[in-house]
Amino acid sequence: MTHWFHRNPLKATAPVSFNFYGVATTPAATKVCNDLRLSRTRLLELFTDSSCNPEMMKNATDLYFSLLQGFILSLDDSSQECKLRYIQNFKWTDTLQGQVPSAQQDAVFELVSMGFNVALWYTKYASRLAGKEDITEDEAKDVHRSLKIAAGIFKHLKESHIPKLITPVEKGRDLEARLIDSYIIQCQAEAQEVTIARAIELKHNPGLIAALAYETANFYQKADQTLSSLDPTYAGKWRKYLNLKTCFYMAYAYCYHGQTLLASDKCGEAIRSLQESEKFFAKAEALCKEYGETKGPGTTARPSGHLFFRKLGSLIKNTLEKCQRENGFIYFQKVPAEAPQLELKANYGLVEPVPFEFPALNAHWTPETLAAFDLTKRPKDDTAKPKPDEEVKPLKEPDIKPQKDSGCQIS
Repeated sequence: MTHWFHRNPLKATAPVSFNFYGVATTPAATKVCNDLRLSRTRLLELFTDSSCNPEMMKNATDLYFSLLQGFILSLDDSSQECKLRYIQNFKWTDTLQGQVPSAQQDAVFELVSMGFNVALWYTKYASRLAGKEDITEDEAKDVHRSLKIAAGIFKHLKESHIPKLITPVEKGRDLEARLIDSYIIQCQAEAQEVTIARAIELKHNPGLIAALAYETANFYQKADQTLSSLDPTYAGKWRKYLNLKTCFYMAYAYCYHGQTLLASDKCGEAIRSLQESEKFFAKAEALCKEYGETKGPGTTARPSGHLFFRKLGSLIKNTLEKCQRENGFIYFQKVPAEAPQLELKANYGLVEPVPFEFPALNAHWTPETLAAFDLTKRPKDDTAKPKPDEEVKPLKEPDIKPQKDSGCQIS
């Protein structure tokens, strides 16, 4: 398969000790705080551990989020707010805006920020796996599922938890609807790339492949349009990726649509479809160069040197030459001046996000444990807050060496 995907950096966060000396008045309350600190530290370590797999990630996220829910959920299932929700300050950076952190004294902010990073991890895991030279069928399924899981997490955060934040989301920040929507759509588009690769490998009907490629190009175009009102300083590189993938899959769509037309003895129209495919491929090639030259957050790569890119170029060239030969020997049809309109609808293979829910409240959270937190004993200077000059260090993400046939390096 060997795909290449653009990836923005992970979010970074300030350390959180969960040390509520004097406030946590019993061993059970202290243990919950210790477990929160340890499970949070462990989860952050796994984000940058190249040996981490989805099972390890799920176990770590379930543990941390089930404990964190005790700061958010009411134990009696009432609509009343948990008294611990605003006890701790949390600091997080953004994927696009570098190491400029946002801070909120709100456990829901921690829930959605950490959840966002978990979704990003699934996209990065998929990217690493998809870039392998000889990916197995099971690994391809893992890539496909991981991207759908990521889309599901982003969707759940947007619909169910971000609206609960007390402090409005700042424009251009990760939790804003434009960015979340772009991440969701990109995950769906990339999962469909895996579907297309599978359909090509199994030599499915060219009409189905053309329709899937057209739908995928539309996904990428929609994601790009969603980012169009953001500052290009931050979103420019990401948008170049979305643009080049739009052109790339339009080239795919016209190429396979040309094969469908040829099989229907419409050789002149097939040639025109292949010529349009060539145009989109040339646009994608130019955008590859622009992508490499554009500064900004995200992957450093030479996508035009990647196997998935080179393969399509050869396919278009060979198919067009075949159509021209057939037309010269058999059909003698006129090549239309206008490219055929693609009105393709895929009935199979379209990707939907996998529904996601945060885990249930950890069993250690009992009414007695919650009651053991005495907020009247909080220190007046509120030492739970990070110091103003506390540095939020970027996460050191694993280096991914380029495979022999990839021509790129993915971070």
